[in-house]
Parts: sequence; C-alpha cells; structure tokens
Amino acid sequence: MNKGICNVSIAPLRAENSDKSEIVSQLLYGESADILEVNNNWTKVCTHYDHYEAWMDTKQISPVSDEFLSSRKVNLVKEAFQSAMLEDGRTLLSIGSEVPFDTTSPTRGKDLSESIVNCAKEFLNVPYLWGGKSFFGIDCSGFTQTVYKVHGIKIPRDTYQQAELGEALTFVEEAKPGDLAFFENQDGRIIHVGIILADQKIIHAHGKVRIDSLDSSGIFNKDQNKHTHKLRFIRSYF
Repeated sequence: MNKGICNVSIAPLRAENSDKSEIVSQLLYGESADILEVNNNWTKVCTHYDHYEAWMDTKQISPVSDEFLSSRKVNLVKEAFQSAMLEDGRTLLSIGSEVPFDTTSPTRGKDLSESIVNCAKEFLNVPYLWGGKSFFGIDCSGFTQTVYKVHGIKIPRDTYQQAELGEALTFVEEAKPGDLAFFENQDGRIIHVGIILADQKIIHAHGKVRIDSLDSSGIFNKDQNKHTHKLRFIRSYF
C-alpha cells in the first residue's frame, strides 16, 4: 500500500473529496498515512497515528516508501509553535507536528499530571475549530488528543472513541488534574471532552479553549451563568 507524509504545516482532512465538505480532522506536518485512493486533486488517506480515514488535497501529501517510514527518526514539536527550517524554506509548525530533527522538550511540571495541565493551559484562548487540532484552531477532542500526544499517551481522535478507553472513575472528587471528563447530550450520546484541573475546574474547547467550573452536574459557564454540558463520567489514562 502506498504511503505519504504531510508536507504543509496543517492539512485539512475532509469527509468527502470536495472543498465544500466539512473538515473532520487535520494532518500536521510530518504525520504519515496510508494512501487509499487518488482522485485527481483529492487523496483518501488513513492516518497512521489514529487510523482516521478522510480526504485531503493531493498536493499536501508527499508519497514515501515503506523503507523511508521505517527508518526515519520522528521527533515531536513540543512547544506551542516552532519555526523550523525545512528543505523548501522556513515554516511555522504547531505542537504535535512530526519532524526529523531534535526539538526542545520544555519542562512543564514536576510530574506527568502537572505537565499535562500546564501544557493544556498554553492553549488558552485558541479559537474553536471543528476538526482542528493545532494552535491555529482546535476542537474538544483534538485538544485532548494533542496534549496527550506530546506526553506519550496515545488516544483516538474522536470524543466517543476516547471515552471507551482509560479507567472510569465514579466521582468527580476521585479525579486528578490531567484526567479527562466526558459529557453527554439529551440522547445520552458522548459529545464533549475536557481536561480536569485542580479546584473543581476544567479546561476545554468551547468557542475557544477556556477554563470553567466543574461539578457533579457538569460544566458551569460563568459567562452564560448556567451549566452548558452534562457530565457523563471521568476517565483516567495514567
């Protein structure tokens, strides 16, 4: 099967092979994928990191060999942004991008829990973007996946998939900073996720990445003076 790697900072992944189709996720620079189908300007891929199938612009993925992928050394961009000199010039890369050179690994805390929280807070005020997973725009599950990715914890792309993993906790009080809280709609479907903070707070992507209060009922948005998300459960991954 043919394979490729993303050759731009951020490549939109779309549900269908059309510019009018919704963006369902993104491929960051250096992330790789199987090439399933090529239809002129559009290429259908299955991403290697989270096995997500979608369509992308053919020009934004470079074909590579199995040997190239198996032999390359992958380093993650772990800063909010990193300006990198690539073969075709300097490019601004977002956290979570995969590059062939060593990158800095900023110290974000004394342990994994604190580091996840501090990394998550670096995303504050990043605008919400359906399908986004970078500092240029991000959705709720892209936010949790990216923060976990740079800490070596691999979770799926979509909220309902993330909710199927980890250890379920019974009470909010059992959660530690860095755990994930999941929320449901009126039909009981998991539709939202955020990262637990200390002092009954949560950081999540809703309009923008923001911090709100969390209780046994769910997320209380002080700007709207109401609960905006109904808590389903909390899961721990570490």
